[in-house]
Amino acid sequence: MAFEVAVDHYGYVTFADLKHLGADPVRLRQWHLRGQVERVSHGVYRFPQVPVTPLGPYMLAVLWPSGRGVLSHDTALELHELCDVNPEKIHITLPLNYRPRRQGGQAYVVHREDLPKNAVAQHEGIPIVTPAVAIRQAVDTGVPRQLIRQAIDTARRLGRVSAKQLDTLARRLEDAA
Repeated sequence: MAFEVAVDHYGYVTFADLKHLGADPVRLRQWHLRGQVERVSHGVYRFPQVPVTPLGPYMLAVLWPSGRGVLSHDTALELHELCDVNPEKIHITLPLNYRPRRQGGQAYVVHREDLPKNAVAQHEGIPIVTPAVAIRQAVDTGVPRQLIRQAIDTARRLGRVSAKQLDTLARRLEDAA
């Protein structure tokens, strides 16, 4: 059963996944000692039999902070294909009161915000902020204005965000100038 979870999670499985399945999480350590899984982070393991895909690093990013991460900011703009942003690191948002004590976060830009449920969507099974939230975050964190304008135009053209929300975001961008 753990392997099926790993297939859905781009090869990754966590202690929490095994607990949810009713299995003893210690099995992951045993599988690791036998060479059946690779340890990639504290509490996160990967089945090497699952092919590596370009989305794997994004799944690892949201699993790294005990599954509390949500892809956001520049990364969300990129994955939603709203503009030509090309972030060097993966941006994730964590709840305000969560402080990961795990190593491995150097590959990420960590943001803090308590996101309401309606601010989170799924991209190929990976939690990600909605396009409207990604654009708002871009405005608030100083993403270049031309990229934000491109994101607003693309979201409008593709109908991914309501006209009212986009008008509010465009005003927010102008007010930030």
